[in-house]
Amino acid sequence: MIKRLIFIVALGLGGAYLFRMYIGGFVKVASGSMEPTLELYDIEWASALHYALNPVERGDIIVFRSPVDSQKGLIKRVIAVGGDAIEIRDKKIYLNWKELGAEPYAVYKRENEILKGDNIPEITVPEGHVFVMGDNRDWSGDSRDWKDESGNPVYFVPVENIMGRINKDAE
Repeated sequence: MIKRLIFIVALGLGGAYLFRMYIGGFVKVASGSMEPTLELYDIEWASALHYALNPVERGDIIVFRSPVDSQKGLIKRVIAVGGDAIEIRDKKIYLNWKELGAEPYAVYKRENEILKGDNIPEITVPEGHVFVMGDNRDWSGDSRDWKDESGNPVYFVPVENIMGRINKDAE
């Protein structure tokens, strides 16, 4: 009887783990870095299956393990993918040498101030990586300002860190 119960519990936990890893699961928005697209404490479905069938694209909202703290899950928008050149000058994003232009989802609450990460020299995103930013640009810790333990910039998220995609249209 006990062996059977342990087997059933283990089977259930294993099934739940596999479902979460390969199909998806719900995530709770824990910060305001994606406002106004995702509000604080929203609960959203993150599809892990999406990236089994499709490549990561610019504009996707992704759930991923932080490249500087693998225990921390984050939600951000993909701005650039492998092979893209990106530069930020006075809050303006240049993607492949052209100004990105209007981003209806992006908010700058401190638009008259130049903050850390508002100027980044041109860098090229390595294949298998993405460059991400929160929609609430002045209040988001993201590719613009992450640092490793030695203080060196960590601009990119490895694609293997991505756990799912949140299906929100660019708003």
